[in-house]
Amino acid sequence: MMQQYLRIKAEYAHMLLFYRMGDFYELFFEDAERAARLLDITLTKRGQSAGMPIPMAGIPYHAVEAYLARLVKRGVSVAICEQKGDPAKAKGPVEREVVRIVTPGTLTDEALLEERQENLLCALAESGADSKVKSSAGSGASSGTDAAERVGLAVLELASGRFSVLEIDGREALIAELERLRPAELLLSESSRLPEQLGEQAPTGLATGITRRAPWQFDADSAERLLREQFGTQDLNGFGCAGLRLAVGAAGCLLQYVKETQRVALPHLRGLRTETRDDALILDAATRRNLELTRSLSAASGASAGQGGGARDPHTLAGIMDRTATAMGARLLRRWINRPLRDRRALGERHQAIEALLGAGAFEALREELAAIGDLERILARVALGSARPRDLAALREALARLPALHADLGMAESPRLGQLETELGAHPDLLDLLQRALIEQPPMLIRDGGVIAPGYDAELDQLRDLAEHGDQFLLDLEQRERARTGIGTLKVGYNRVHGYYIELGRSHAERVPEDYQRRQTLKASERYITPELKRFEEQVLSARERALAREKQLYEALIEQLQARLEPLQASTAAIAELDVLCNLAERAERLNWSRPELVATPGIEIEEGRHPVVEQVCAEPFVPNGLSLDEARRMLVITGPNMGGKSTFMRQVALILVMAYAGSFVPAATARLGPIDRIFSRIGAADDLARGRSTFMVEMEETANILNNATANSLVLIDEIGRGTSTFDGLSLAWACAEALADQLRAFTLFATHYFELTALPERHARVRNVHLDAVEHGERIVFLHRLREGPASQSYGLQVAALAGVPTAVIARAREHLRRLEEQSMERDRAATQLSLFPAESSESAAAPAPPMIREPSPNPVLEALRELDPDNLSPRKALETLYRLQALDQDKGG
Repeated sequence: MMQQYLRIKAEYAHMLLFYRMGDFYELFFEDAERAARLLDITLTKRGQSAGMPIPMAGIPYHAVEAYLARLVKRGVSVAICEQKGDPAKAKGPVEREVVRIVTPGTLTDEALLEERQENLLCALAESGADSKVKSSAGSGASSGTDAAERVGLAVLELASGRFSVLEIDGREALIAELERLRPAELLLSESSRLPEQLGEQAPTGLATGITRRAPWQFDADSAERLLREQFGTQDLNGFGCAGLRLAVGAAGCLLQYVKETQRVALPHLRGLRTETRDDALILDAATRRNLELTRSLSAASGASAGQGGGARDPHTLAGIMDRTATAMGARLLRRWINRPLRDRRALGERHQAIEALLGAGAFEALREELAAIGDLERILARVALGSARPRDLAALREALARLPALHADLGMAESPRLGQLETELGAHPDLLDLLQRALIEQPPMLIRDGGVIAPGYDAELDQLRDLAEHGDQFLLDLEQRERARTGIGTLKVGYNRVHGYYIELGRSHAERVPEDYQRRQTLKASERYITPELKRFEEQVLSARERALAREKQLYEALIEQLQARLEPLQASTAAIAELDVLCNLAERAERLNWSRPELVATPGIEIEEGRHPVVEQVCAEPFVPNGLSLDEARRMLVITGPNMGGKSTFMRQVALILVMAYAGSFVPAATARLGPIDRIFSRIGAADDLARGRSTFMVEMEETANILNNATANSLVLIDEIGRGTSTFDGLSLAWACAEALADQLRAFTLFATHYFELTALPERHARVRNVHLDAVEHGERIVFLHRLREGPASQSYGLQVAALAGVPTAVIARAREHLRRLEEQSMERDRAATQLSLFPAESSESAAAPAPPMIREPSPNPVLEALRELDPDNLSPRKALETLYRLQALDQDKGG
């Protein structure tokens, strides 16, 4: 047996092997030790190998799904080896083979999947795994760093059959896509160094889900042949990816991997969707995290790849927007949020559909019908893979029965997109009739238990069942006849699985046993017999039961095949149901939360009246204070000042979230929103370090800033909060000023620039497209009241000490700080009176206003020691001359006052 185990294990060396032995899956050697640690199960020893006991651990076969779920969440793959032969006929070990491979990215079982989140398998093909890679034109933050110049990415959700490819350039783009997708498993070439290259910025937990594949599996020519064979096409031109060799190579590797792990045909994979980054609003990884689209910052800090921060986390945008009636609708909504479109026509159709649903009041009735529909996407995937269970087909039957009501309710609302969805829904009355006739009302979990096929569906099955189920009366009649025949009133007819049917008599009646009774089993106080008549009945009944179960399995497999033949129209209906669910959900949210339809226009600009933060508004106990925003060609940057906790970050995030919602196809939390073209959103908000990788808070801040300055365009929205606070005052202020000038005059991006450097409020005097605004607050005694209202002009002060008092800083410390503040302000006023106006930052823009330079922090006077050092030529100094110079510098320093 161990020879058989080791032979099978050699083929799956990098996986745990679940080796079936009776009612348990057993693991041996290193697998047993690893499983004992991961699953907290008992590790035992049995037998010997090379003179040492063999480690062994096992789990019950009926509880395997729970253990698999725990393993795949840790990124562990499992090969499941089943007994295939008949133990009664086997000479030596029973024949076994691996029938199923479970990996983190290839899950389809309902018990192993997060219901409302995608489980993605990705493959990544690089232009040169060992090459020194430049960043994309935008990745100044990573210039000269090892990463892929160009990569092809293939993405598959096996549980729904959604298959897509794209090609991207540069490290930042790759990191952003991995953050968006958060794959449960990533296929890489054995020669790839990508995990090390991206380690410091890759999504949390990605490394645990990496599977290595042979480099030849990414070959584009082989991949194209495999894909054409799968889709039954002459070429890949119809999918728009014929020239994308890296993407095609990644898709081919991915398809080969899925074929190997599933070991069945994949009829639900019918084509590829080719994506480009420019089709959607581009958000880099930092922006996605900062805006908390689907994962809150607290959850993101600890979640692993492929996992979110909770299906309906109320601290995320998705958590507020998601009240979908179906799991597939929830997943589609998250895809819309994670990849907002730039196609104004498609977005207009979504907005119009929501408006029609609201106007007709049809969304509530539709949502009631949708709530009764199961997860058809994943059910159809299991049908395609031949692993659908009876209750999956019952859920499909219930969904098909709801289609007429959906058609009727959709007729109440009119819009082009709703009309298309009504057509795509279809009806499928023949399949509904088939499932209604074939299945009982509430089928059992597994087909192996029998009792799935309804009476009247198949005459042969009914006959076999009748013979098997109505034998009880024959046994009662036989028992009565034998009692009368023998005169033994305690005689009884029974059955057990080991010995079959029998007649049982007490030993005291041994002399009265008829001659045709044949002893079958001897017990302590009784004897069991069989008669020719009972033997014939046993053979008929047991054969009927076995044949009935075999016939039922045969009928069930035929039913699955009939559904597989109709997968394409069923998948179209499923996609329509999911989109209808999302639109009804967005209509409900718009009505419930007072959201309005945004207007998408071709003119650059952002005009929002009474905008609100969609998340803060719902979780905050106090009434939310709305604020408007106006950005256009003449007003491209707002310098935002005001106190900490005054609402600057909330205001900036709410603007970005309103844009994301509008471009996802949703209504928005604002009185009105008129939005021009936007290509990207950048955010540099908050402070975070990465000390484990040697990156300070300031370094992270500068990398994010570099990414913005290298990639932002005139159609980008840029959110910047507190640039330069992690270094000295002069360095930080200089950086903040220069970055603001670049955004205002060179890039001309729509920018919200929050700062505590009050000196930056002079920017509007020198740059025509810049304006000052502030978040208002008032003092009440020594305390501060935040009004959260956006006002024109700069703030009068920053209220830092008042905020410190609110935070609980001791009163004595606050009082001492007030003394220091008063002294510093007096010194500043004296310097200002004595100094002339400085021009630290001369105007360079041709459109800058000819205003005098603002009062700035005074330039320090020249240091004679530093001046003398600058004049030195170390290469021409003798040792004696160097010593004399050192004494001279020391004297200069003492003359200056130390």
